[in-house]
Amino acid sequence: MSITTGFFGVAALFVLLALRVPVAIALIGVSFGGVAWMLGLTPAIGIVANTPFSFIANWTLSAVPMFLLMGFISYHAGLTAGLFEAAKAVLRRVPGALAISSIFACSGFAAVCGSSLATAAAMGRIAIPEMVRSGYSPSFASGAIAAGGTIGALIPPSILMIVYGVFAETSITKVFVGGITIGLVTAVSYSIIVLLTCWLRPDIAPPRPLDADGVDTKRAILKIWPVLLLMLVVFGGLFSGLFTATEAGAVGALGSLIIGTITRRMSWEIFRTSMIETLQTSASLFIIGVGAAMFTRFLGMTGLSGFLSNFVAGADLSYVQLMVIVVIIYLILGMFMEPFGAMMVTLPVLLPIFRQEGIDLVWFGVLLVKLLEVGMITPPVGMNVFVIRNVASQYATVAQIFRGVVPFLVADLAVVILAIAAPAFVLYLPSLM
Repeated sequence: MSITTGFFGVAALFVLLALRVPVAIALIGVSFGGVAWMLGLTPAIGIVANTPFSFIANWTLSAVPMFLLMGFISYHAGLTAGLFEAAKAVLRRVPGALAISSIFACSGFAAVCGSSLATAAAMGRIAIPEMVRSGYSPSFASGAIAAGGTIGALIPPSILMIVYGVFAETSITKVFVGGITIGLVTAVSYSIIVLLTCWLRPDIAPPRPLDADGVDTKRAILKIWPVLLLMLVVFGGLFSGLFTATEAGAVGALGSLIIGTITRRMSWEIFRTSMIETLQTSASLFIIGVGAAMFTRFLGMTGLSGFLSNFVAGADLSYVQLMVIVVIIYLILGMFMEPFGAMMVTLPVLLPIFRQEGIDLVWFGVLLVKLLEVGMITPPVGMNVFVIRNVASQYATVAQIFRGVVPFLVADLAVVILAIAAPAFVLYLPSLM
């Protein structure tokens, strides 16, 4: 009876999501209704009353608003403003230099941001107009930035990785380090796509290098010293073991505030805007997390998690078969849901299965975030695509941006296959810690 209730609960959840009910409301509603059906109204009210505090009071989660604040201050104070120019100066002699520079600028912005949407929006405003003026197809230029934005959640600090680490009860720092590997491999794979396009289709991606006359590479790099210093302090302390991921968030937020003040780029209005956006984003993430925590309790009471784990063990699925199923699940969810919601809906079901199968949860966290970010550029609800549409509406339609994204989706799938085929590749750096 309980397992049947669990199946009905999962089905009800996806029906509500299909009806566009907000993820948090759907998770909380199904959990409350399911517990009330099984145990009565009083236990259901008890879960609603206790779960928010027990989830949000987790010390590790305090890293989320801290890293968000670091990113918003860095963006609004202009600490990241010179990243694109610096990347252009370094890569100016490479074919497709503008597109490749924008991809690596996205990687640099990601190191102080943690959000693929913010990365795509910031780089889109700067890079797309210049790429179009230089002869790039608007579709390809927009697609490159939309794809480059997905690196925002792969290279730490990644909000998705922090919340995953809390739910999976695994080392956030190790997931961060694994994310660096996948993030850089993704950037390189996107750059290879640009180079191939320059070679095969010079009409949409001109292969000529940038004009090197009058370019002072050293000066361009020195302009981004604030963000380089911030990255050195945060990641140097984090990966050396000087402080934890949670403490790194606080150090990063304080560091961005101090650097912004020293460079005279900080103002009361910038601080106020950054605080408001941090509070709004944190609240929206935490309410979904509370819903997921309630849903996890509900599934535990029904026994569905254990049933599914035993079913997978009894089905004797191979590693490859299990991974194919997982990839298909997330690619489908990515077409309709935003990444955080898709992660919160699926973790209560998948984590017990992976624990029983002995799959490394650090590796799965990195793969999971990569799969979720692929969903950010897949139709019909590729959120990065719509962000690019908003910031560069005069250059390309939504359909044109989706067409421009297609070659980069091929690169994404190649990276996913590499991560699945060679887990040791992803885990090499975390294993050194």
